[in-house]
Amino acid sequence: MSLSGPKARRCRRPVTLIVACAALLAGCSPSRDKTIVIGSKNFTEQIILAELFAQQIESHTTLHVDRRVNLGGTLICHEALVAGKLDLYPEYTGTALTAILKQSLKEGEQSSNVFQRVRDEYHKKFGVEVMAPLGFNNTFAIVVRGDDAAKLRLRTVSDIQTLAPHWRVGVGYEFLERPDGYHGWAAAYGLRFAGEPKILDLGLLYRALAEHQVDVVAGNSTDGVIAALNMAALQDDRHFFPPYEAVPLVREAALEMHPEIGTALSALSGKISEEEMRHLNYEVDGEHRDLAAVVGAFRQAKGF
Repeated sequence: MSLSGPKARRCRRPVTLIVACAALLAGCSPSRDKTIVIGSKNFTEQIILAELFAQQIESHTTLHVDRRVNLGGTLICHEALVAGKLDLYPEYTGTALTAILKQSLKEGEQSSNVFQRVRDEYHKKFGVEVMAPLGFNNTFAIVVRGDDAAKLRLRTVSDIQTLAPHWRVGVGYEFLERPDGYHGWAAAYGLRFAGEPKILDLGLLYRALAEHQVDVVAGNSTDGVIAALNMAALQDDRHFFPPYEAVPLVREAALEMHPEIGTALSALSGKISEEEMRHLNYEVDGEHRDLAAVVGAFRQAKGF
């Protein structure tokens, strides 16, 4: 199955991507009168959520929305938000905690406490409102071929420990570099693979797995093509990954000027399940449907 579309347009050269996005955003401060600028990272789910935010604001306010999606990784979007180049973008609590705040998950810490920690720190450090979670958790998913999972009876990440020395692993660049990514994960599980990780565009991870270029990949739990391609996500039995609840991040200055943004986005709180997000991702990635139309149909079905 072809995975063309937003995910397939990932950049393999992060430095070039940062320079390109800096040039894109430079000198483009949004008008604070009637325009709201929404951004996203460079993968399908992020672009879907940004479009959902945009349509929600357009439907419930008189504001104009400027969409600047597919910008790059976490750091690029965060810096653009703090600098006032963006007014809001979708983020995940575990990413905010580890990649931006450089904090660790406490033993036994619940998702509600992670959310509150992130909310407090973003308010104090960045002047950013972390709005209530949308309702789903998109954690990293350690994925193997379904045939291998069945034949080798693989259910948990710990189950691949003895196989790792003979297996090749594929990851995206950000997973390789993040504190909650490859090195911490491999150390937590005592995994030593056959060679260095193969760094892949995220849209190509599952294709590489299906074609036996690699034997295990780090994807996302809400990726719609995991089931469609007969892949299996392994259980994080050592609870290495923190909660990654999807949340809107909004500049507090934008909310003060346009409180109707908060009202419009609050209607989404707790309303999107993991199954629904997985289906939205599949409609775009697997069925290649128009993203804006997918979001519009979803909003209509949910009564947003």
